[in-house]
Amino acid sequence: MSVTDGAPRILYIDDDAGLCRLASRVLRRHGYQVTSAPDGATGLAEAATASFDLIAVDHYMPGMDGLETLQRIRELPAPPPVVYVTGSDEGRIAVAALKAGAADYVVKTVGEDFFDLLSASFAQVLDRAALERDKARAEADLRASNARLEALLGEVNHRVANSLQLVSAMVGLQAGVLADQQARDALADTQRRIQAIAQVHRRLYTANDVESVDMRDYLGALVDELAETWSTDSAPRALRLAAEPIRLPTDKAVSLGVIVTELVTNACKYAYPADASGEVRVHLTRDGDDGFLLIVEDDGCGLSIGAAPRGTGLGTRLMRAMAQSLHSSLEYDPAHRGARAMLKASIA
Repeated sequence: MSVTDGAPRILYIDDDAGLCRLASRVLRRHGYQVTSAPDGATGLAEAATASFDLIAVDHYMPGMDGLETLQRIRELPAPPPVVYVTGSDEGRIAVAALKAGAADYVVKTVGEDFFDLLSASFAQVLDRAALERDKARAEADLRASNARLEALLGEVNHRVANSLQLVSAMVGLQAGVLADQQARDALADTQRRIQAIAQVHRRLYTANDVESVDMRDYLGALVDELAETWSTDSAPRALRLAAEPIRLPTDKAVSLGVIVTELVTNACKYAYPADASGEVRVHLTRDGDDGFLLIVEDDGCGLSIGAAPRGTGLGTRLMRAMAQSLHSSLEYDPAHRGARAMLKASIA
């Protein structure tokens, strides 16, 4: 086989000049371009200044032996793979070379068999190195693709949040021109529901994770917005949040946000007299290894079993739909002094 310009470049380091010449001649017939070096220091200098696809290193050499040469080669920037050459009874040295980073080893013998084994080892090591390069390139391409997708998804969430903010503002403008107080209240409820969803998308585009939401941060911002809406000087509402740092997928975060908005809104509206103060508490905790528990409670007038929903009943239907999307349902604690709503669902 003739050597072409694209043939693998081999550096053969061995202090036996005759063996180096023979190795160069035989390996060229196998299709390799071979450069030889008489000792470790010379070989290291060659490896530092020229580009090789593979280096073969003999163990016994004056001055810098094969193991030290191997170690120094491995310290070079982007070193090529190394095949270590040992004597027939030097298994311990071969193991030490492999532990030091050699890609393979070949036992040195007299005759053509040695060069056939050496050439076969070169071929296997070069194939393995090519696979590793292809894998690294594919992983780098995948990381770059994921980064582009995350940036795109972040931009989508940004635009969705802005669009929802615009819709909320339009709903607010519509409410401002209505004379019917009941209609204005209904539109205000709609605004709060839109804001609950918009908060999720704001969290997604401002965080590093575009697939899940930190519920402690999200509920904190949501509860703060609800407190600004419902707490007044004449009827102060103290909204308390105790939440563990649980991350939920986007769709589950939206469902839970809508449920919390409805429950807190109902408590602020109906649990306490219009001219009295009151407290509403929101708790989010882990429930086992893969679940969570939401509790929203107050100390107000409580719930009448079987009573018709106050208002339009839309909030009740929304909560039922959101709970179903979480494969769960809202339950109420009849023993609690006020109202206590509970929901259990899985995190994943």
